[in-house]
Amino acid sequence: MWKGVFPAVTTKFTQDGGLDKAEMERCFALQFEAGVDGMIVCGSLGENMALEPEEKLEILRIAKSVAAGKPVLMTICESATARGRKAAVAAAQAGADGFMILPGVPYKSAPAETLNHIQSVAAAGGLPVMVYNNPIGYGVDVTVPMFEELAKNDLIVAMKESTDDIRRVTDVINAFGTRFDVFTGVDNLALESLVMGADGWVAGLVVAFPKETVAIYRLAKAGRIAEALEIYRWFRPLLDLDVSTFLVQQIKLAEVFAIHSNDRVREPRLPLEGEHRARVAAIIEKALASRPVLPAV
Repeated sequence: MWKGVFPAVTTKFTQDGGLDKAEMERCFALQFEAGVDGMIVCGSLGENMALEPEEKLEILRIAKSVAAGKPVLMTICESATARGRKAAVAAAQAGADGFMILPGVPYKSAPAETLNHIQSVAAAGGLPVMVYNNPIGYGVDVTVPMFEELAKNDLIVAMKESTDDIRRVTDVINAFGTRFDVFTGVDNLALESLVMGADGWVAGLVVAFPKETVAIYRLAKAGRIAEALEIYRWFRPLLDLDVSTFLVQQIKLAEVFAIHSNDRVREPRLPLEGEHRARVAAIIEKALASRPVLPAV
C-alpha cells in the first residue's frame, strides 16, 4: 500500500513558541518537490509529546495542503489508550490518510497490552496503520509473533522497523511475505535495509537533504547499488545524527545549513550550544562542501 521515502518531518516554531505555519508549508513543500512518496507528521522528530492536540491537527492540515494527493500519516503517540483513540478519531476527521501508531509509551507494556493498544487505536481511527517498532527508544518490542496477531487485522498494513537489527527485515519478510509494507526507520541502516528488501524509508535527515535521500532510495530499488552506495557513504556522517537522544536538535541544525530554516525547539529541549553545536555544524558543513552530483533516476 505504501512504499518509498516518507519524511518524518520536524515541527517549526516561531520565536514566541507558537507554530510557524508558513515555514512548515515551505519546508513540507520542498520534500514533495524533491519527489518523496508520502509524509509523517508529529512523530518523535516532530516533537509529538510537546504538541497540543489542536496543534497536531493544524500541522496535519498544512502537510495535506502541499501533498498533492500523496499520503500524509498522523503519528499517534499517547500514554493512555483512550487518548490514542480520541486522537485517531480527530486526525481521521481532519483528513489523515493513515496513522503511525506507537505503543503506549513511556509505559513498557506487556505483549497483550501492546497489541490491545495498537488495535484499539486503529479501530477507532478506521484508517490504515503503520506500526512504529522502536524497542531501543521506547522499551517495547513488537516482535514477529506479535505481528502474526496483527496480520489478522486488515487495518495494520505496514511497520516502521527501528530495532537496529538488520536481521529483522529478513525475519519479517520470511514470516509474512508481502503482507506488511516494511519501512526502515533507522537512517544509518537505510541502504542496508533496502537491499534486504524493505519497501520504504521513514527518513529523518531527508528534511535537510531530500534529493539525496530520494536518489538513494530510487537507485537501490532500480538495482543500481554501486551508485546508491556512493551517495550513502557521503551521507553516512549526516545520517548518524539521527541516531541520538539529540536527534531533533541535530537534524534541525542541518535544516539551518541546508535549507535555510531555523533550529527552534520546544522546551524541555533547547537548541544545541557550545562544543556540541560546533561539532555537529562541522559535520554538516563538511558534507555540504563535498555534496555529490546526483545521477538521473
